[in-house]
Amino acid sequence: MKVIKLLELNLKNFKGIKNFSLQANGEDVSTFGDNGTGKTTLQDGFLWVLFDKDSQNKKDFAIKTLDSKGNELHGLDHEVEAKLLIDGRPLTLKKVYTEKWTKKRGSAQSEFTGHTTDYYVDGVPSKKKEYEGKIAEIIKEDVFKLLTSPTYFNEQLKREQKRDTLLQVCGNISDEEVISSNKSLVELPAILNGRSIEDHRRVIGSKRKEINEQLEKIPVRIDEINHGLPDLNGLNKQILEGAINQINKDIDEKTDLISNIRNGSAITQLQKEKQEIEIELLRIMQDHESGSKDEVYRLKARIQEEQSNVSILNSKLENLKYQKRSNDENIKRIEDILVKLREEWHEVNSQEFTHNDACECPTCGQELPEEQVSAARDKALSQFNLTKAKKLEDINAKGKQGNDQKQKYISDNENLSKEYERLNGQIAEKQALLSKLNEQLRTLEGSIVDITENAQYVAKLQEKSNLEKKINELKVSAEESISAIHLEIFNLKTERDRYQQDLNKFSIVEQSQKRIDELTQQERKLAAEYENLEKELFLTEEFIRTKVNLLEDKINSKFKYARFKLFEEQINGGLKETCVTTFKGVPYDSGLNNAARINVGLDIINTLSEHYGLLAPIFIDNREAVTKLIDTKSQTISLVVSEKDKVLRVENQDSMKEAI
Repeated sequence: MKVIKLLELNLKNFKGIKNFSLQANGEDVSTFGDNGTGKTTLQDGFLWVLFDKDSQNKKDFAIKTLDSKGNELHGLDHEVEAKLLIDGRPLTLKKVYTEKWTKKRGSAQSEFTGHTTDYYVDGVPSKKKEYEGKIAEIIKEDVFKLLTSPTYFNEQLKREQKRDTLLQVCGNISDEEVISSNKSLVELPAILNGRSIEDHRRVIGSKRKEINEQLEKIPVRIDEINHGLPDLNGLNKQILEGAINQINKDIDEKTDLISNIRNGSAITQLQKEKQEIEIELLRIMQDHESGSKDEVYRLKARIQEEQSNVSILNSKLENLKYQKRSNDENIKRIEDILVKLREEWHEVNSQEFTHNDACECPTCGQELPEEQVSAARDKALSQFNLTKAKKLEDINAKGKQGNDQKQKYISDNENLSKEYERLNGQIAEKQALLSKLNEQLRTLEGSIVDITENAQYVAKLQEKSNLEKKINELKVSAEESISAIHLEIFNLKTERDRYQQDLNKFSIVEQSQKRIDELTQQERKLAAEYENLEKELFLTEEFIRTKVNLLEDKINSKFKYARFKLFEEQINGGLKETCVTTFKGVPYDSGLNNAARINVGLDIINTLSEHYGLLAPIFIDNREAVTKLIDTKSQTISLVVSEKDKVLRVENQDSMKEAI
């Protein structure tokens, strides 16, 4: 068991305390003072020197001393020094919070620019990381606060943190232990199938929601189907089917009757003779056209070929025109360039040499010898002439290149003109040939005798006309009979459609009833699934209740006074996680007096100290509320409200001190 005792706590200019030394010497001490005299500041200073926070676990609290108007007093060092005894070995920790003043360049006055904190271990200056590392070797911050404040567990920790702390101290209970302790949970492992209780409850909740939604929709769907059912009153399915079958037979008979009328023998014979005459007419026409028509087709093909040739030549002619236009544009562009080159040549050629005959050395200012001045001028003249000649040579080269390109385009245009004349000649020849061929075609077409002037053809046409007249006369009488039969068939189909609509109502009712049966069956199945889920949910809740009882018993057995309620039952029978500290049935946050709160806090510290193997100084604020503290092995520093003590007063076995 590691034992930490506070030997001495010194505060200087810290939260309003100018200078105070708490001499505890590792023993239980009591600090008396009226409200506002700085009792809680002692605990704040102790925690600040260790963890940079106050007793409310705040990091950004006001450290600096204020004047009567609430303004910060500048130029002060704010110090806290704690002398500890750890397993018999002394350790001194000290922190100094100092203002930082900086004098900017050009300014006579220093300006306040922030704060610095200095760290000391056993009087040796240390870096922040080294300082914090030394403290971390001794104790973790969260554990230390649990063991040094009776209110920290109940008033600073969140519900989840309290539960985790209790489970760390007392140990959890496995699912197997819970199930084996309650015979009604024997089916639960198979139901969970490897899932945790929490995961399976989420699965149950999701499935119940889904099934509920489906169960709510099924009655609505059934109601919609019932509202859409057709009325079958006065209808008989067998009678309707028999009537439709009889109508179908009547329609078939009347359709056959129409075919027989149309296929009469007299009309059939006349139609056969007509087909033979049409074949003969076709033969006569083919014989008449076989000779002269072939020559017409040949001439037309030749004319089409020559017209295509003319189109090709015209296309080539257009291409030549495009090339010449392009060449003309290039010639114009080159001529513009040549004009600019001539202007540039004259400009360069007109340039004259100029030179500044400086007679003094640019470095020392002495006059230069005449021979050096002359040599410099000759060198500059030579360089000028060389540069000028090079520019003129470049301009001449560009001009020659441009002129060569221009001559090439001119030569190309001459060739294009010759080709243009040649193509024009070919087109003229083709046009003359086309005129000749078209004249031949007109002459040939004018010599062809029209088929209507052929006596044999005209005679056969007359025979065909006579036959068609006879056929039409026979058809007129037949069509009158057929029209009457068609009307009867139409009336029969109308009657059949009416019967079929009534018959379809039976199919709609049958299909709807089948769907209603399916929905009803689905409803029963979903209800059974929901009931099974309710059973599984009950088992999980029974598991939680069992575990709660076992867990609370196990946890409460570790404490002498404090009791803990880890779950509360809801109105719907479910359980909600919580972590409520109670004493004799009274919740810590609801009606428990200060004395009981402090002693319950000490009871929790006693158990946690045993678990963590550590005893640390306990600061007990509002100590005046307790007439008798429960026993604890840890050192206690009691902070007692005393109206008569306007400055802090410390009592222990050996001494009494007052604040300066």
